[in-house]
Amino acid sequence: MKAEGKGRQAEPVEAFQVSIHSFNDSILQSIIMFTGIIETLGTVKSLETELDNLHITIASPISNELKIDQSVAHNGVCLTVVALEEGAHKVTAIRETLNKSNLGMLKTGDLVNLERCMQLNARLDGHIVQGHVDQPAECIDVKEEKGSWLFTFQYDPSLGNVTVEKGSICVNGISLTVVNSQKDQFSAAIIPYTYEHTNLKNVKQGSLVNLEFDIIGKYVSRLMSR
Repeated sequence: MKAEGKGRQAEPVEAFQVSIHSFNDSILQSIIMFTGIIETLGTVKSLETELDNLHITIASPISNELKIDQSVAHNGVCLTVVALEEGAHKVTAIRETLNKSNLGMLKTGDLVNLERCMQLNARLDGHIVQGHVDQPAECIDVKEEKGSWLFTFQYDPSLGNVTVEKGSICVNGISLTVVNSQKDQFSAAIIPYTYEHTNLKNVKQGSLVNLEFDIIGKYVSRLMSR
């Protein structure tokens, strides 16, 4: 009787034992995370408003590789692919997304930074990015220096978001390092490769960009405020 009892108790334990080696591609792909390393640029092909939603069609080099229901970061905003056509894909941004990002300001022909979500067995070349934009920021200065550019962004500090010197920040989906961290603004130095291969080359003084603050920093800030 004891042996039978032990056997019955062991079954659910065995059923819930999961080895790290048993993860397969479908499980890894179900965990959505980005790195802030832009894969390519897309071009806005068309915009369509439906009630409070904005349907955005993007032409890009990776569009033919995408699948319906796949997650792709657009200027740092995680959006779901809802339709495909030759060389282009369509995504939908709802009102909440439009209120917290610069997607509502897109025009036909605009460049958009694109990144597909990473697999957890891949290298994390940037930093942990969720694709959940916290708020927009205004570019208040761009300085061309010897071999680089220094961008300065200002944001509303009343939402409780903070940066730290040499910490990570995601700007339009790009993983950048913070310099000159202040209460309501920060700067980031941009190398020529990043400048040429992202839409930062089109960001000028007065432009709005999307910010996603470092997730670890946000948790620490929340804990410190308790």
